Amino acid sequence: MNNPFEQISTAFAPEYRVNLSIERLDGSIMLTLSDDAGVVAKRLISQAQRNDPVRLQRVIDSIRLGLAIELGQNPLQVLAALTRDSRHEPHHFKALGVAN
Repeated sequence: MNNPFEQISTAFAPEYRVNLSIERLDGSIMLTLSDDAGVVAKRLISQAQRNDPVRLQRVIDSIRLGLAIELGQNPLQVLAALTRDSRHEPHHFKALGVAN
């Protein structure tokens, strides 16, 4: 997948509403994830992160880990799932097999 906006949306769209907006003149974008209760995460993604597929995947994984911790999930299980998934096509957040 070469389109970073599609990669970000695909990673979170099943569970969250994804809003991407240009934040700064340097090309940084603001990612806002929300659900029925409101905003659950906001992250600034630099142009360098956005344009490098490896760095972008790390940002996505970092956001997933942060969300899992906030939801009370075991961070070690989440890290193990993210490490396992990094060798394959990225899966959606709930497909990580991490229990609440």
